[in-house]
Amino acid sequence: MALNLSTLRNIMRNDSGIATDVVRLEQIVWILFLKIFDTIEENLEFTVDGYTSIIPDKYKWRNWAPSKDENGKNKSDTLTSEKLLSFIDELFKALAELPVTPNTPKGQARVRDVFKSGINNYSKNGKILREVIDYINENVDIDDAKERHAFGEIYEEMLRLLQAAGSAGEFYTPRTLTNFIVEKLDPKLGERFADFTSGTGGFLTSALNYMSRDGRTDEKAIQNYQNAVFGQEWKPLPYLLSIANLFIHGIYNPNIINGDSLTLYKDDVKDNELFNVIGMNPPYGGSSDSEILKNFPANMRSSETADLFIILIMSRLAMGGRAGVIIPDGFLFGTDGAKKAIKEKLLKDFNLHTIIRLPGSVFAPYTSIATNILFFNREKANGAPEGYSTKETWIYRLDMPEGYKHFSKTKPMTAEHCQPINQWWTARTEIPDLNADGETIGYKSKCYSVQQLIATNCNFDLCKFPKEEEEVLPPDELLAQYHRRRAQLDQKIDDVLGKIQQKLGI
Repeated sequence: MALNLSTLRNIMRNDSGIATDVVRLEQIVWILFLKIFDTIEENLEFTVDGYTSIIPDKYKWRNWAPSKDENGKNKSDTLTSEKLLSFIDELFKALAELPVTPNTPKGQARVRDVFKSGINNYSKNGKILREVIDYINENVDIDDAKERHAFGEIYEEMLRLLQAAGSAGEFYTPRTLTNFIVEKLDPKLGERFADFTSGTGGFLTSALNYMSRDGRTDEKAIQNYQNAVFGQEWKPLPYLLSIANLFIHGIYNPNIINGDSLTLYKDDVKDNELFNVIGMNPPYGGSSDSEILKNFPANMRSSETADLFIILIMSRLAMGGRAGVIIPDGFLFGTDGAKKAIKEKLLKDFNLHTIIRLPGSVFAPYTSIATNILFFNREKANGAPEGYSTKETWIYRLDMPEGYKHFSKTKPMTAEHCQPINQWWTARTEIPDLNADGETIGYKSKCYSVQQLIATNCNFDLCKFPKEEEEVLPPDELLAQYHRRRAQLDQKIDDVLGKIQQKLGI
């Protein structure tokens, strides 16, 4: 695998239409997507009798992208410069309008969905675009298993670059956390795993990697693997990334929908709409469309989107199912009407067995929001009191590792940092916080009965982190934090102004 992202980014910097890393990466990914999909189709044409592509021959990668023939000689009809740019415009329009019916295989339908979602070609220089296409065509080969593994690592590098790009990083969850949560949920082949805000597909691919350890290669196991995951994502770039990510992991008909996941909530959920395992990191903050809110129970209509996703998860979890969800601190300590009602339902109808409190800098420097992981099952715990499915909830606080003041881009959270939780997980012992005199002043880990949780007015803000003096960040991180917060504030102001203008008909 000779693909080098730095080389690609350097080539594209000479194109005036591609000014930022986010744009550069979007450009790289749609090109990679078409290359990968064409490789998959060539394999299917060879292995599946009567396979017919949804893409007209003119727009298949193999027929327009390569600038050399099978003998390595330059083709005389290679598209470049203005002709290439014109063709790409035509290509995008054609792919966005592909005819899709209920019988269209999901993998083929996703091509239409991706190009209909809002993905763009930003290149203004056809010669540079030709150079990028040639570089990708010559350096990407996912047919070989070793090559595919190497490409998977490069793909992870692309996701890290997206995270570093700032505003685009909100849909990236560190692979350490997705792997840890999936491991604790223990999805098995034959079960269905879902992430309703699947972003770039991190939870889905962690689940696929975990289930592939099963090792079975019989026809039923292969079919179970192909149908193992479901996702939904409304932003064009992460949606494109997630589809390509599943292609790389051997899912030829990825079941990922482009759209607002909260529209999935409804009271009458059919059995085939339920999932055995759900792993998620829902978006925090913001407010949902008032029409969508009307679909939720009146006493649970929260303005916090993360709260609404907890309701959605509860509605879509099958009996005996397991969920692991990253949630902000606000959910734990909030005791207003909606939050309290949601938490009461969680305790009554589900077994909330574990809460892991994460260090505040897990997502640093991209957000300072403190987060936690809720683990709950749709089952009644043995010994749970009348009217409740939860008997007790263990809360464990993961402290910063020794020698760390905070995680950062150069010192991110790794799998090694989850070892204290792994060691504690089975034994489940209470761990007191002691002062200099050996007196208990709090708890790092403690078990709370459901009665104790109810008595707190459903305030789960327990096993808190010790108070420390506010850390002074290095100047570059402090400045970056300021710009992020300023951008977030500007976006909120724009959203409010937009709603006002909409109501006024301006």
